[in-house]
Amino acid sequence: MTKRSRLNAGGSKKGRSARSRAKGAAQLETPPIPSPSSLPGRTPLGMERATIPPALNDDDRRKANPQMKDNSSEPDDYMIELNLMHNGGVEAARVDFVAIFKEIVPDQEPSAVSKSYFSVRVSLDDLRRMVALDEERAKKDPAKIAIYKVWPDFDIHATLDKSISTVKADAAARSFAAYGHDIVWAVIDSGINQDHKHFAENQTLTHASVAQLHRDFTGVAGSVPTKDGYGHGTHVGGIIAGRMTHSKEKPLAVYQRIFETDPKDPDGRPFTAIKPRVMREGDAISGVAPLCRLVSLKVLDDNGNGKTSKVIRALTYIRESVNGDPKLSRIHGVNLSLGYEFDAEMFACGQSPLCVEVDRLVNSGVVVVTAAGNTGYGQVKASERPSGAGLSNTINDPGNAALAITVGSTHRDMPHTYGVSYFSSKGPTGDGRLKPDLVAPGERITSCAAGKVLRSANGPVPEEDIGFIDDSGTSMAAPHVSGAIAAFLSIRREFIQKPLKVKEIFTSTATCLGRERYFQGNGLVDLMRAIQSV
Repeated sequence: MTKRSRLNAGGSKKGRSARSRAKGAAQLETPPIPSPSSLPGRTPLGMERATIPPALNDDDRRKANPQMKDNSSEPDDYMIELNLMHNGGVEAARVDFVAIFKEIVPDQEPSAVSKSYFSVRVSLDDLRRMVALDEERAKKDPAKIAIYKVWPDFDIHATLDKSISTVKADAAARSFAAYGHDIVWAVIDSGINQDHKHFAENQTLTHASVAQLHRDFTGVAGSVPTKDGYGHGTHVGGIIAGRMTHSKEKPLAVYQRIFETDPKDPDGRPFTAIKPRVMREGDAISGVAPLCRLVSLKVLDDNGNGKTSKVIRALTYIRESVNGDPKLSRIHGVNLSLGYEFDAEMFACGQSPLCVEVDRLVNSGVVVVTAAGNTGYGQVKASERPSGAGLSNTINDPGNAALAITVGSTHRDMPHTYGVSYFSSKGPTGDGRLKPDLVAPGERITSCAAGKVLRSANGPVPEEDIGFIDDSGTSMAAPHVSGAIAAFLSIRREFIQKPLKVKEIFTSTATCLGRERYFQGNGLVDLMRAIQSV
């Protein structure tokens, strides 16, 4: 007799029953099926979920979210999702909910949004009373629960010139509250201007968790990591995090670069002019992960110049001084929108000191996102005449680092039409690996203005603390991916300190643009698909 034949359904080693032995069979004893009336009442399918999301019940998270009221007794806009499993159907759920609502807020009427949704403007305290009353009324029959879920009714406006929609960060925010809360990202760049109001409301740079971590590695006397005389780091940081909304009380000075010709110039040569852009009440400019916190590590001076050694110092500072014991990370990711052209004569591809340090930091548990570079277009000598063409093997260091997530550029809101930006550096790497890993919006991306941008000869952007302007390059594409990953980690926290798994998730869920694989890599970053894949 086998060991399996001696086990009953409970796993104990009992012998076969007399009846089984008589039949010569090794059957398992099956308990009798209980009658339906003897079973305890069950909560309808799906009702085990929290009716009021934890983000609403958490005071700190409400205070950190610009779209939520700090005070739970202050009215705000919410949506009520009805219980579709109500034993009387959705119509009965509607009737029950309206009755509950009128009992708690007798002087108002809920507004029907659809068959299963109501829009209400009440306080969080009133919502809690409604849920409690709903549960009290359904004690004897859980299938009579009327309220399935309470959702914040978030404002929806155009953000970051549609590039947030391109990577589906707006959908992820509405569907999963993926705002980057409690995630910290280091920006190794020219500094981030702390005075820009884009970063003020959410304490992006001043929160206690990051305020003491900013460092200046330029070696320039008087240089401060939270000041940006060049403007690049502030623009990059604004794409990752922070948010401002245009209003009469707090107008945003938003500018755009326009290509024009001088009518007085007989040759009609074009030039770039900086002109104001019309903003409507309620329009917002937001980072991809607006609640993410930033650490400014300054390695470029006010002219945008720096040394590789300073970048390596910044990487080492994160790995050894800030994170230290990798059991807990204070900095979860790094954005490197800088680099230099790779020279195969100097280094084996991916083995330069900067690439080695990037890989070392990734192996310690930190996500590193790098720009592919802007050297993907140039002149080639054809037999008839020189011609402009996309150039292969132009990925810049540290984008050649094997473990980095290297990002190329695409159009801000029509990537399927326009494909990969002509200037975006293209693969493969010098040793034949696929790069870039992803592409993201990098053309005419509006973000915070600071430093030299504010003093442009073609028209300065006034009011430094609320100025915004567009800029282009893979430097703008990389922070879209940094922000997307920060938003992902804020709601999928089990992937913190697992940068290789994060890279696998984002590259495997990217959207193919139908372009050459060494132009587009794995495709366009897709935050919604990344979240839903796990």
